[in-house]
Amino acid sequence: MVTNVTTRNFDEEVLKSDKPVLVDFWATWCGPCRMVSPLVDELSEEYSEYKFCKVNVDDEEALAIKFGIMSIPTLIVFKNGEQKAKQVGALPKEEILDLVKNA
Repeated sequence: MVTNVTTRNFDEEVLKSDKPVLVDFWATWCGPCRMVSPLVDELSEEYSEYKFCKVNVDDEEALAIKFGIMSIPTLIVFKNGEQKAKQVGALPKEEILDLVKNA
């Protein structure tokens, strides 16, 4: 299951998570985001050892600014409350999984 994250629940859902967390920064108008989003959904169903979250940058501008999101989609992996990996642009499913696994 993918968790939609906002400024209000970011710390609790992402930074305090006991699992590595992949956060997908996206927007509804972004074509590449629409390609990545279902892949993140699939991974969330297949890999319970990781947590998958999404942040709509149009709704959560403060989070986009905080993490320096200049282009979307941007995928950031957090582990133990720290940013461990960041990838800008659409990736195939296997590379998204590798990003989380190797962070």
